[in-house]
Amino acid sequence: MEIKKSELKVLFTEEQIQTRIAELADELNDLYGNDEVIAICVLKGAVMFAVDLVKNLKMPLKMEFIRLSSYGTGTVSTGKVHAVDISLPDLNDKNVLIIEDIIDTGHTAKFLLDFINNNFKTKSTKFCSLLDKKISRVSDIEPDYYGFDIDDKFVVGYGLDYEGYYRNLRYIGYKPNV
Repeated sequence: MEIKKSELKVLFTEEQIQTRIAELADELNDLYGNDEVIAICVLKGAVMFAVDLVKNLKMPLKMEFIRLSSYGTGTVSTGKVHAVDISLPDLNDKNVLIIEDIIDTGHTAKFLLDFINNNFKTKSTKFCSLLDKKISRVSDIEPDYYGFDIDDKFVVGYGLDYEGYYRNLRYIGYKPNV
């Protein structure tokens, strides 16, 4: 299967995305107040979302980046999480905010939450995902915060990719009938 930009339909516009990010930031600002937060961006897909989200956060904040993947080539999760780089500082007694692009099967989210819970005693751990694809969920994982619910579509844009392409789109799109 190939995805061409001309075949994409817009699912969420840039304006819709930015409006929802501002709303999420307001909720997180209320939650954390002036408490320090360590924001962990799951690369590569969440980078656009993470950058725009943290620009709206008001608390003292440090950013960390990890690389996990459950996709190979194609449009379906492999079900196996590959930890490309998961080196993190000491998260003990810290407020941790995990920022992810999409939760679909839940394998990656569960892997990361288990990793943090098994290696650290955080003050709090919250999971914030731009997209929540409940229809594909096989793990018993739910994000604490999310931007949008989506149905069974393979989406690209705004950090999400197809074989490395389309991350730079300002909107989130999909190819019908995929």
